[in-house]
Amino acid sequence: MKHLICLADLSADEIWHILHTARDLKAEWQAGGNKPILAGKALAMIFEKPSLRTRVSFEMAMVHLGGHALYLSPQEIGLGKRESIPDVARVLSGMVQGIEARVFAHRTIELLAEYATVPVINGLSDFNHPCQALGDVLTLWEKRGEVKGQKLVFVGDGNNVANSLLFIGAKLGIHVTVASPAGYEPHPAVVRLAREVAKASGANIQVSNDPFKAVQGADVVYTDVWASMGQEAEAEVRKQVFAPFQVNRALMAHARPDALFMHCLPAHRGEEVTDEVADSPNSVIFEEAENRLHAQKAVLALLMG
Repeated sequence: MKHLICLADLSADEIWHILHTARDLKAEWQAGGNKPILAGKALAMIFEKPSLRTRVSFEMAMVHLGGHALYLSPQEIGLGKRESIPDVARVLSGMVQGIEARVFAHRTIELLAEYATVPVINGLSDFNHPCQALGDVLTLWEKRGEVKGQKLVFVGDGNNVANSLLFIGAKLGIHVTVASPAGYEPHPAVVRLAREVAKASGANIQVSNDPFKAVQGADVVYTDVWASMGQEAEAEVRKQVFAPFQVNRALMAHARPDALFMHCLPAHRGEEVTDEVADSPNSVIFEEAENRLHAQKAVLALLMG
């Protein structure tokens, strides 16, 4: 593993190696701190899109591992505008030992990886969100003790988070269903790839337009905001379209009684999820957020260590 661009690029063994490393690093931290395996090393963090969890988790991951993180705002670089993406990749490669980027277009991540001579980590793109899915599955593993055979239902937009859940589910044998309004399903090519990969793991990959039917027997119900950053102009239309897909008590009643509730955050409470679900005993949204830190520590350790 030279970069972390998309989970579809990794084998099941590579994903499990990340998850086992994350579990071990988390246990070390809880016992008193991690070894400074990235001492003297620096991570450049490129942010075209702001984020509480991504920035803090990557910065603190480098602190835990004894390294340094450098935050670069959109104004400081102007990717593809003030300076070309290949030039940014080559300049940073001479100064830091790793690059994390949270961007709008997935092609930006691909170009950074193509021209950088140091590891590049996808902190989010419009195509996928691999670090989020790793934190999610780490949480599921902790809560259930097993991930293979679990049924995870993503309710909402067939977006970057949904794509990453489809990929990691297909790799690890997690049954993943995405329930979206008509016209908002995951891209057919993503679903085809996930189903092809799932042949080896036995995962069942489904797409549905009926959230109540989709969550029947679900072990995990997952949702995300209806309009992501960059889709603000569509927000009002999406509120009307997605209203029947709100994760509330009525929808959760169709899942298993012990079904976990997940959300990548930030949550627009009262829209995609109600307070009674987000704050319920079965909600693990804050454990997910913390596990972003530990999953990313594993990625950093394996790529830069």
